[in-house]
Amino acid sequence: MKNANLTSDTVNPSVKEPVTFSAALKYRAGLHYFAVALSAVTLFLLFIGGMVTSTDSGLSVPDWPTTYNYNMFTFPPSMMVGGIFYEHGHRLVASLVGMLVIILCVALFRFETRSWLRWTGIGTLLLVILQGILGGITVIYKLPALVSVVHASVAELFFLLTVLLAFATSRTWMAAGPMVAPDTSRIRLSLIFCVAVFLQIIAGAIIRHNAAGMAIPTFPMAFEGWLPPFWNSGIFFHFLHSRIGALAIVILGGVLAFRLLSVKTAHVLFHRGLGILLFLLLTLQIVLGAFTIWSGKQALITSLHMAVGALIFGVSFLTFLAFCRLQGR
Repeated sequence: MKNANLTSDTVNPSVKEPVTFSAALKYRAGLHYFAVALSAVTLFLLFIGGMVTSTDSGLSVPDWPTTYNYNMFTFPPSMMVGGIFYEHGHRLVASLVGMLVIILCVALFRFETRSWLRWTGIGTLLLVILQGILGGITVIYKLPALVSVVHASVAELFFLLTVLLAFATSRTWMAAGPMVAPDTSRIRLSLIFCVAVFLQIIAGAIIRHNAAGMAIPTFPMAFEGWLPPFWNSGIFFHFLHSRIGALAIVILGGVLAFRLLSVKTAHVLFHRGLGILLFLLLTLQIVLGAFTIWSGKQALITSLHMAVGALIFGVSFLTFLAFCRLQGR
């Protein structure tokens, strides 16, 4: 019988037995759940941001950082009607996310021993500050497309950092031993998929912020054929996103999900859970993408499509982290 004091650093990953934490790490449930909550609120913020764009509410509040000359936090709720509800609500939730990040940074420096994780928290704070500035610029300069696309893209990267913070403070992370035999093929596949999803998100942001969401108004056909009968910039990015990019994501994501389901490790349930979740999200995203076009860009469907895309991005990054952190073949 093995010594009962074995740490996770010496556990054989092929043996399904309980693992204990490395002595260097201490799991703090409160810190982990707070990081998970931050990630969830950030995803909700992305959804609300999608609603702002989908309802053309971006300039419903024409001033910044005030709201119709009110302090943002004293603006009367009775005046939050129409597009103001979405735009001002977006600002309020963004402020909440910023406050949560500040609290998490303080907690990391108070309780966390890993210096890299502390500085990741600082990086997350700096990124949310940058997001606030970019959001202000989009209002002040009347929604310039380039700044709006950058604003949307940085929001996705911020979401990834919250996913990293949530995973790095979890039991699963701390129960994992050092990577002695990294599965480079799975790591490479998950990284490629993560980058592909980000490029797909950027293409979607270009479409949204250049009013090209219905540049190709049919699906799965492109007008009356498989290829558009004519091209312009809107049709190009729409075809790139809704056909070529979507097909690449489905193929890469399907292969990655299958690889997740085939992993044999002490953390097999975690990998399989990610694989099943990825399959479900990809299926849902295909349906939402189709209905976005069929509904003529109905605001709720379009925003859900964007939010699920962000969730797929988060899961792809979490998969990459899992393959890097958790041993197994």
